[in-house]
Amino acid sequence: MQMTTEILKQIVQSVKHAKNSRFYKKHFADIDAEDIKTYADFKKLPFTEKDDLRAAYPLGLTAVADEEIIRIHSSSGTTGTPVIIPYTRQDVDDWTEMFKRCYLTAGVTKKDRVHITPGYGLWTAGIGFQSGAERLGAMVIPMGPGNTDKQLKMMTDLESTVLCATSSYALLLAEEIAKRGIKDKIRLRKGIIGSERWGEKMRQRITDELGAELYDIYGLTEIYGPGIGISCEGKCGIHMWTDYFYYEIIDPKSGKNVAEGEVGELVITTLKKEGAPLIRYRTHDLTRELPGECACGSPYPRIDTLIGRSDDMVKVKGAIIYPGMVDMLLSKTEGVSSEYQIMIDHLNGRDIFRIFFETPLTDKDTIKELERTVETAFKNSLGITPEPKAVSIGDLPRSEKKSTRIFDNRY
Repeated sequence: MQMTTEILKQIVQSVKHAKNSRFYKKHFADIDAEDIKTYADFKKLPFTEKDDLRAAYPLGLTAVADEEIIRIHSSSGTTGTPVIIPYTRQDVDDWTEMFKRCYLTAGVTKKDRVHITPGYGLWTAGIGFQSGAERLGAMVIPMGPGNTDKQLKMMTDLESTVLCATSSYALLLAEEIAKRGIKDKIRLRKGIIGSERWGEKMRQRITDELGAELYDIYGLTEIYGPGIGISCEGKCGIHMWTDYFYYEIIDPKSGKNVAEGEVGELVITTLKKEGAPLIRYRTHDLTRELPGECACGSPYPRIDTLIGRSDDMVKVKGAIIYPGMVDMLLSKTEGVSSEYQIMIDHLNGRDIFRIFFETPLTDKDTIKELERTVETAFKNSLGITPEPKAVSIGDLPRSEKKSTRIFDNRY
């Protein structure tokens, strides 16, 4: 993303403000914000890591007086010390405005009925989807996760037109709708899908079953929550609301900025956040910047659909593998459905790489041929020979939240 003089001024102010927190007072102890006069100066600032945020638990990131904090949220991780992010009233308002912008970009209107399935509570998702839809003026159906029977009853009885969900739960709902033969009772026209990366085959299955146009929404709790970017009708990347933050794309190993169009790790600096400003925060999400203007006419820059996370990388027999690589490979293999799981074990002194994938095929000889095709594709594209196993549609577990694709049992 291009660094302008105005952005640099905003960053200087954000650094000054961040140093009001206990964390940044120490992290930037030797840094004077007034010395940040050029892009080169900015790039000398140290990164902020998630472990830094954990170490600041519970409220070491707070950069304002306690009485200015109206809400806290926490990241959805289930292990380790949680990350606590405090919000001022202005932070909540800014986040709501960004979310409203997401809905508008997806073509959602006041006439829509927005069916929200992500969780509420400390997680940012449910309340973020709700506040943005309410700011827009749409009818909100705040279901939260789980209880699929009730989800489908409300969806049909209230004639929901917009579904907000993780891709995993959207697929589960789509499969249930098909199984129960109630597609003619579903009125969905839009799906706002986030929280995890998903492949093209999964997207197409959900689209076909729900009959809805799908949009990728992006965000993370540390930087407001979901709603800091979304795909448009052009389906060519995610527009990022860069009036609220500045982003870089770096090489995960060297920390240096990559060339435009190259894949790297997304790093974000907030420009307006009051409660917990973050400077050069490493998201560990892997993407690339898309050059040029979008056909939709939006002035906001775009990043590509996420291919995975730098900390999701696994190394097997010398080959480096990301979930996004597997998605892309399987999407090109006819006969393979969207769902897969990878199991990595270490047996008898060697790594064993197994991939289980769903297929609608039933003929045993055809399935065996498909397994050989997958084995060859992995060997040629990723440099690793797996043990492929085809299973029937629905055999792999479904999730109401995020799906785990890779299980590394070696450690």
